[in-house]
Amino acid sequence: MIKTRITPKNTELHISIPEGYVGKSIEVLLYAVDEIKEEPKKHITMKDFRGILSKETATRLQEDVKKERDEWS
Repeated sequence: MIKTRITPKNTELHISIPEGYVGKSIEVLLYAVDEIKEEPKKHITMKDFRGILSKETATRLQEDVKKERDEWS
């Protein structure tokens, strides 16, 4: 992967493709760094994870936790 930042002097940009990339699908992105918007960080709680696990998986995990707690006793 090659990543670099430049400040263009005009509206044209010419690039050379490295030999190892010839024949491969490549992605070229062009955006102004100051245009990137960061999403505000949301406070995540356990409620946000409700419903992610199946009931079977949740039951199995609860059993595993109980077993591990019993081992500490």
